[in-house]
Amino acid sequence: MAKPVVVVTGVSGNLGSRLLPMLGSFSVIGVDVSPPHTDSELQFESMDLGQESSTRALYELLRDTHPFAVVHLAFVIDPVRTGVLDVDRMWQINVAGTARVMEAITEVNRTAEDGIKQFIFPSSVSAYGPDLPGPATEETALAAHTLPYAIHKKESDEVVQQRCTALRGCSVYILRPHIFAGASVENYLMGAFRGTPNGKSTRAEKMRTEGKRLPCMLPRGQKYLDNKLQFIHVDDMARLIRHVLQREPETQRLTVLNVAGRGEPLTFARCIEMAHAKLVRVPGKWAMRQVLAFLWKQKISAIPPEALPYMTSEYIMNTDRLRRFLGPEYEHVLRYTITDAFADSFRPTA
Repeated sequence: MAKPVVVVTGVSGNLGSRLLPMLGSFSVIGVDVSPPHTDSELQFESMDLGQESSTRALYELLRDTHPFAVVHLAFVIDPVRTGVLDVDRMWQINVAGTARVMEAITEVNRTAEDGIKQFIFPSSVSAYGPDLPGPATEETALAAHTLPYAIHKKESDEVVQQRCTALRGCSVYILRPHIFAGASVENYLMGAFRGTPNGKSTRAEKMRTEGKRLPCMLPRGQKYLDNKLQFIHVDDMARLIRHVLQREPETQRLTVLNVAGRGEPLTFARCIEMAHAKLVRVPGKWAMRQVLAFLWKQKISAIPPEALPYMTSEYIMNTDRLRRFLGPEYEHVLRYTITDAFADSFRPTA
């Protein structure tokens, strides 16, 4: 019996590379600009979802291969690492690219008898915005601002919500994970706690070669140390996607789930302690932004100054709905607690 086909966009990213080994019971078609470094079996299709022409190309791919599910992971998170520094180009890939994927699915399902049954889109906690008054539920308004990545997650999330009814017989899942953690993960906050000089300058490269770490920086005041964070191990996120693929499509058209690891959030102070990071206090947010801007401009750090609100405030989520959704599978899918996921981020990689 032939394996069910699943299409994964952004297959070459970190989450895609962690997901691939878990999809052995599926026939995987990976879509990205460049092929992934993997031993997993897959059919690879080179495609740039930032280009308008990709809608037609993706439609033809879906029409000809008859997948039952599309997992849309293609998203520019780190402009320095990906080399996509132009915000308009980022928007074309992130927001317009999401709309293009949904348009292709809509066209396939409009004409095909055995259309696509599942569409899975990972949004982000950052879509809610920073400095939340309390734990966000799935009904909390999306209020991202300042940081382009967060704004694009908010806008893409809204695109999926608005267009889900047009997908005709397709169950849509919006997963809103908190900060990815794990040894293989690189993102703004992990970079801040690790102190890695991830910029592209010669100086940053020399610092990395010499094993030098940038200090972790916060404004003065106890509240900044007391702010809490949640994490989700990237492998648990991959397991959640696999779990969704393996279950029967929902009867409801749209399922939205906040996603974080098990257990209690961590304070910034505890994260700094676990990371063995050197903490430098600056007079206030304005001063911290100036330092971030300097390190960014000098290409020493890959943390943009626009990330400041997400580094100096508290934003945590209520994940009761996820626990109910997973039921008895909850601890089998989410194997890492928040603390263990964060700790694994500082494990030496092979």
